[in-house]
Amino acid sequence: MCLIWGATWIAIKVGVALVPPILFSGTRFVMAGALLLAYRWAAGHPITIQRQDCPRLTVATLFMVTLTYALLFWGALHVSSGLAAVIDLSFLPVALLAFAVALGEEQLHSRRLGALVLGISGLLLLFGPKAFVGQDSSTLELWGGAAIALSALIYAAGSVLARPLLRHYPSTLISGHTLLWGGALTTLAALAFEPGASDALPPRWNASAWASWLFLVLGGSIAAYTIYLKLVRDWGPSRAGAYCFVSPAIAVLLGMIVLNETVTPHEWAGMAIMLAAAWLAIRNAPAFVPERPMSQEME
Repeated sequence: MCLIWGATWIAIKVGVALVPPILFSGTRFVMAGALLLAYRWAAGHPITIQRQDCPRLTVATLFMVTLTYALLFWGALHVSSGLAAVIDLSFLPVALLAFAVALGEEQLHSRRLGALVLGISGLLLLFGPKAFVGQDSSTLELWGGAAIALSALIYAAGSVLARPLLRHYPSTLISGHTLLWGGALTTLAALAFEPGASDALPPRWNASAWASWLFLVLGGSIAAYTIYLKLVRDWGPSRAGAYCFVSPAIAVLLGMIVLNETVTPHEWAGMAIMLAAAWLAIRNAPAFVPERPMSQEME
């Protein structure tokens, strides 16, 4: 999961340089969700959710896909990429732990708090020098940072709210529904409000945009997002959120290999600290539980 999500940073960078970002994201989610549900239907597995669980699924979908990415992309337009990374990746693991404890999904332990402090310190060391480059403390910058922080809080709340669903339904089913319907709303919002979206529909994309989009559909959404939901179910939201301390390090290393970007000594140190934090966060995690057929789970 971390390897794939680390690589998506490069794919996103290529894609949003060619296609409006919210449209690019929304269409990716729609296709990923449709493919997951089509796979389940073709394999003879149920693709419906019981009526009493639909309200929770609706909230989780709005939180984890539509609202999160609308706020994240809007905020990223007004702050530097370094500052966006610091805000998003620092707020998210803290919010995951806070919501999980508040809603009774996890207990607070000193080791988890230590992992958060260590991981955020590594993030600041990795992205800190780039965070405020070119920033002018404008009102839009402040609102942009607030939007990114709010997106992290909303995503964390959605992750915790989705966990009870994951105890009763396969992760591929929940992943398919949240991606399909959340992506549909995101795409409609892009067409209605995003500048240039209506003139940048998929038939007009070039080969680079299609390649990036396809990797994000198959890897970032179908594979990694489904794995994340499995980890939320088995490990709990805060342990699953340890990817925030691993994926950035992978992204930096891939940028060095693929894009010939340079890595400074303090960035190496930041990545080492973040990986140590992730190890501390997932140490002694519960065993991964294979999913049973849905009929058995509902019994």
